Amino acid sequence: MTGIDRRNFLKVSATAAIATGMAGSAHAEVRTMTEFPAAHAINMPAYVDHSHLVVRDLAMVSAWYQAILGLKPIEKSDSGEVLGVAGRPLLTLTTAGNAAEAPHNAPGLFHTAFLIPDRAELGRWLAHVAHNNVPLQGASDHLVSEAIYLADPEGNGIEVYRDRPREDWNYLQDGMVKMATLPLDLQKLYDEADKGTWGGMPDGSAIGHIHLQVSNIPEANAFFRDVLGLDLMATYPGASFFASGKYHHHVAANIWNSRGAPKRQANMTGLADYTVHFNDPARLAGAVSKLEALEIPTTRTGDVVSLVDPWGIGLKLAV
Repeated sequence: MTGIDRRNFLKVSATAAIATGMAGSAHAEVRTMTEFPAAHAINMPAYVDHSHLVVRDLAMVSAWYQAILGLKPIEKSDSGEVLGVAGRPLLTLTTAGNAAEAPHNAPGLFHTAFLIPDRAELGRWLAHVAHNNVPLQGASDHLVSEAIYLADPEGNGIEVYRDRPREDWNYLQDGMVKMATLPLDLQKLYDEADKGTWGGMPDGSAIGHIHLQVSNIPEANAFFRDVLGLDLMATYPGASFFASGKYHHHVAANIWNSRGAPKRQANMTGLADYTVHFNDPARLAGAVSKLEALEIPTTRTGDVVSLVDPWGIGLKLAV
């Protein structure tokens, strides 16, 4: 491939990539412990560490995530698979015979955002998808990060991004972080990239954040900030961004497609649930206490508290 631009990415199909990319192993990976930098998204007091999607074609979608994102199988059953990096579970895929395709405006997933270690690795992944003719949906410089957007074969949104060093972020007087949506020069990123053999998503990768479609922004502010205890870190027209530890965002919520939409139904495809992990058990206890005060039903299994949020999206809170 001698040159790439966004037009090329948008007009090609990922079908060949699924056949030619890395299929991955069906055997479980041995879990290893990854050391993340102190300022990393998952070293904050609360962070997102897992996403669970319901899909129609489990085998095809799983093969795509292995070939295109470079995730590896960790667990496998007839009805589901767990995929991750270096033995760290990041994504669960399940299927069900009664799953109905979620409408475009239904509350649920806008994208799962996979955070990779640095710009060099982002460029290596870009070269990989370019050589496999994978269509992209966009690319942005957010000041705090550089992000590339695409969707899996069933339309579930994905962001692959790298963070700029925390010392390069700018915070406003009100404590929010300065973010923007500027063009990202994909050609420059590709030209700078190592074009050697790509071995999958690198160790040190994780889910950096999850971006949701919801029905109402004031309700989202009340839930994520006032109930779960996350800080409001940025706002855009129709969207709010929440985090802990002054990260730019662990959870985002928008109404761009879903303003006023009814609750998500339990049997829909797409995002079944996601997990917010609390590094401090007291923060989890505080969130659970507020859920109980609002009479939002929860169930507890060990250290995991499960619930359904105000828009019908499953949520697990864990320590």
